[in-house]
Amino acid sequence: MNVALVLSGGTGIRLGSDIPKQYIEVGGRPIILYCLQRLSDHGRIDGIQIVASPPWQGQVRKWLSEEGLDEKFKGFSAPGENRQLSILHGLQDIRGYADPSDYVLIHDAARPLLSEGMITACLDAAEGHDGVIPVLPMKDTVYFSTDGKTISSLLDRERVFAGQAPELFRLGSYCEANQRLLPDEILKIKGSTEPAVLAGMDIVMIPGDEGNIKITTKEDLDYFLRRTGNESVGFTRCP
Repeated sequence: MNVALVLSGGTGIRLGSDIPKQYIEVGGRPIILYCLQRLSDHGRIDGIQIVASPPWQGQVRKWLSEEGLDEKFKGFSAPGENRQLSILHGLQDIRGYADPSDYVLIHDAARPLLSEGMITACLDAAEGHDGVIPVLPMKDTVYFSTDGKTISSLLDRERVFAGQAPELFRLGSYCEANQRLLPDEILKIKGSTEPAVLAGMDIVMIPGDEGNIKITTKEDLDYFLRRTGNESVGFTRCP
């Protein structure tokens, strides 16, 4: 079984709106539905679990029903204090209906340009491994600084990569890797693959997709508008 865990619990409003960016409407539909559509349509994704704050859960369920995307929907999970705790809440809920040997595909609701090919590539690469992460090579010279003010050393950019979502993990092993970081260490985690690496899980890298951006700034939103051929955005108020 392959379950997608979609993270939509964030409250970021850096785009200048008073609602979370994943619920801004582009082309008459909220941003979150773009990746949910792709995941729902993929023949090898068997279930979808969504992390969303309670005030938005009813609206998300309504959108799913209106778009006919509720067949694979398994349920909501509560957001945590940080992104990684949100992931752990989702993992714990998924373990209620999936086997430890199954895979979980973790993706951000604010990454609407997820492609069918990327989902397939993650699933294909998982054979014989504990997990998969898409990565991008570093194009610029990369420096290391111990104090954030001066250069300490030059890093070999051939050996440095930028991680992307979605990330795929063996459910049981990854859930245990996160649980071992409770209660405090999990709050220091910056990336989804970090707990897996700390636990010694075998994580393979695959080529990422530069177009698979996470919408964080107005420039990101403008890029998404161009990619989808839209010119404006809309807003749905939280019920």
